[in-house]
Amino acid sequence: MKTFRQIKTSYLGQVCIWLFFVIVAIPCSLLADWPRFLGPSNDLRPEQQDAKRLGPHAALNKAWEFEKGKGWATPIVVSDSVLVFHRLGSDEVLDCLDASSGRAKWRYSYDSPYRDRFGASDGVRSSPVVAGEKVFLFGVTGQLHCLDLLSGSKHWVRDLKKDYGMRDNFFGHGSSPLVVGEKVIVPLGGEGQKCVGAFDVKSGRELWIAKHEWGAGYSSMVPVSVRTGAGLRNFVLLFTGGETRPPTGGLICMDVASGEVLGAISHRARIAESVNAASPVLVGERRVLVTEGYGAGSLLVEIRDDGSLVEVWRTAKLGSQFGTPVCRGGMIFGFDGQNPRLAELVCLDAQTGMEHWRDDLGGKFGRGSFVDLGSDGLLAVGESGGLVFFSDERGKCKILASHSLFDAPETWAGPAVAGGRLFVSQNERSRGGESPRVICFTW
Repeated sequence: MKTFRQIKTSYLGQVCIWLFFVIVAIPCSLLADWPRFLGPSNDLRPEQQDAKRLGPHAALNKAWEFEKGKGWATPIVVSDSVLVFHRLGSDEVLDCLDASSGRAKWRYSYDSPYRDRFGASDGVRSSPVVAGEKVFLFGVTGQLHCLDLLSGSKHWVRDLKKDYGMRDNFFGHGSSPLVVGEKVIVPLGGEGQKCVGAFDVKSGRELWIAKHEWGAGYSSMVPVSVRTGAGLRNFVLLFTGGETRPPTGGLICMDVASGEVLGAISHRARIAESVNAASPVLVGERRVLVTEGYGAGSLLVEIRDDGSLVEVWRTAKLGSQFGTPVCRGGMIFGFDGQNPRLAELVCLDAQTGMEHWRDDLGGKFGRGSFVDLGSDGLLAVGESGGLVFFSDERGKCKILASHSLFDAPETWAGPAVAGGRLFVSQNERSRGGESPRVICFTW
């Protein structure tokens, strides 16, 4: 039988062990994440502590860089790891790097030969998604992979192109997966109007198929919860439209649990060679903005209790070719135009669609990608490597600070802000000769 002293000592030992794990866990819990290309809340907003740290007065310092292959994926950051999805030769590759040093942790690759019939690039178009301890990849040829975050080992893989008769469309497949609960959801655009598929995160088993005539575009889905008289309803929104003649597509609202298509509203340019690539943007709880270039402009819709969609307004003032806009403070900010020399930053009134102002940011910024920093304004990375901090002040664009990160075309992947670091992808060789790379900046 244990004495009182032994019991007391044993108890204190357990308490010390418990405190050790709590103390060890604290730094990890404070590390902010960017687990999906749209950020932790699918709205291009970093965690609050990062939004407060990074601002127009921050002095950016290059911490490290990682040479990468082809593609336009956003770096994904979870805890102390950075995930870089790219192409090397005929392989699609996922590199896991240490966030503080850029050193390699593990690499996963698989054979995925692809040739773009439009003469663009065979690089990856989508970004990884992390949920818990799993990483999901959706490659340009339609392969869906589930990996272990810590080791990079494969849990399962599905060849969705083969299984569902998916078409390559214009540029292969480029939507990033969405994980909701135990489902990983991806656009299919398959045979028999198999529009969207949901698969079990543990096994890859099919859970449901959403049927609709619109094919797969390049936009990525966002989740939304709407308060109704019957309680909270959970939907998934997809802006889609594949390669069809005449062109068809628009916004689809689906039930998360069953995949039933509850609402659909058309929004697509009149030319067949257009693509729906910018993700839907939540404007409050019930309203959603979708935008496309090629003359289509923007559409604001409202979600009804039953998931059906009704138009609120349309405007030609903002037509974003692929960059997802930001809504904040009753204003919508986006890049209008499909030519880098003619692209302009536009501010619209979220209630009416009326244009408040537009600014070309010097004429060389091009089509940018956003990070919403809250009270410190917004950050935008231009397609040639420029960076600006700006705000809306008295009905005008006010530039708070600007930087030149590098000088290279096709900087189309959005940046990531997490853990006191800014991660930016340079996707083509720079005019100074630097190879494509991911660069980590601290401040």
